[in-house]
Amino acid sequence: MDIDLARTFLAIADCGSFAAAAERLHLTQTAVSARVRSLEQHLGRPLFVRNKAGVRLTPAGERFVRHATGLVQGWERARQQVALPPGRAHGIGVGAEPSIWQPLLSDWLVWMHHVCPEVALRADVEPRERLLERVEDGTLDLAVLYNPPPRPGLVCELLLEEKLVMVTTAPDGGLDPRRYLYVDWGPSFAASHQAAFAELSNAPVSVSLGPLALGYLLGVGGAGYFRAAIVAPHIARGALFPVRGAPQFSHAACVVYAAAHGGEVLARAREGLRMLAGQAAVQKE
Repeated sequence: MDIDLARTFLAIADCGSFAAAAERLHLTQTAVSARVRSLEQHLGRPLFVRNKAGVRLTPAGERFVRHATGLVQGWERARQQVALPPGRAHGIGVGAEPSIWQPLLSDWLVWMHHVCPEVALRADVEPRERLLERVEDGTLDLAVLYNPPPRPGLVCELLLEEKLVMVTTAPDGGLDPRRYLYVDWGPSFAASHQAAFAELSNAPVSVSLGPLALGYLLGVGGAGYFRAAIVAPHIARGALFPVRGAPQFSHAACVVYAAAHGGEVLARAREGLRMLAGQAAVQKE
């Protein structure tokens, strides 16, 4: 069976519509429909039921999800193993959100170089949804990201529990809504922020990357939420101040991987992530 048929099936199952799957796969809806027809002919069963809201899986489609996932992941693992560079016995692909690379993933790459020199490494920085998609389809072995949403077949392992704190450039610790900077720390933060600060939902400036937002805040002034460990040095030197009475929010760094994708090499890779995350937590205390 053409592996692209299984990829298309999984994209539709995840997106809930042929149109959204076509956009994700950079195909026309006609091509997506043709692939589904071909797959259903191979299996001898209908896989989707169309309705006004989109599509839903038939009982046969629900049973095929696990097998399609295994097919795609198995193919990707085989392709990567065949293409290993000389002198490397294994390969690992890891991805992370932009704001999480420093220092955890940088330290992990160095750790892997010394502890697992026989492993070829590929590291990518991408948005959260793309990382989850790639772990699902097997093009990534591990993804490190903040507060990942649950996905069927994926294991989410906690690495580090961080805090997001509101800081300001005002020495009195006061909050001026006209100078508030909203930093997008993901859906979990957005929900907590909306509940605590409905009046700040329409901030004059919004930034989706923490380091960029921090540079703006230090240069222009105002207030916003940042990772506690990152702003601690700026608080110590008197450049930033905690906002009086502002709640702190949890910000959990996790490693996500396919439940069916194991092995000694990946176990050692995850062990390194846990060890380095533990060291980072101790340094923050």
